[in-house]
Amino acid sequence: MGKHRVDPIARWLRPISLAAVMAAGTLPAFGRDLDGRYRESPLHDWFEHLASRKGLCCSFADGYVVRDADWETMEGHYRVRVPKSADSSDAVWVDVPDEAVITEPNRAGHTMVWPLYTYQGVSIRCFMPGSMT
Repeated sequence: MGKHRVDPIARWLRPISLAAVMAAGTLPAFGRDLDGRYRESPLHDWFEHLASRKGLCCSFADGYVVRDADWETMEGHYRVRVPKSADSSDAVWVDVPDEAVITEPNRAGHTMVWPLYTYQGVSIRCFMPGSMT
C-alpha cells in the first residue's frame, strides 16, 4: 500500500471546522417573533429593544411571564425559579446576576425572565421584576 498524502489545506480545515461546529452547538439560539404574532402589539418595538447590561433580551417570544411565587428577593438580590433545561418540566432556583436586571420601567407590568440554556446549565440573560402584588 502507498503512503496516504493529506492535503495541507484539509489538514488545517478539519480542526477549524470541528471547532466552529462545537462552538455553534454551545451558543444560545435566540428566536425572534418569527410568526409575527406579536407584531401588532403596542409594546412590540419596546420588547425588541429591551436590554439588560448583559445585552438584548431578544423579544417577548423569548422571555416569559413569571408568577409571583416563582421569584423573590434575597439579601438585596433577585432569585427566580425557571425550568432546569429548555425541555424540562423540573424547575430550579437561579440567582439573577445584577447585570441581568432590567432597570428601566416595566411597561409590561408582569415579572418576566429570559433564561439562557447552554451545555453548562441555565443562567439568566434578563430579568424584569414586577410589582409582586
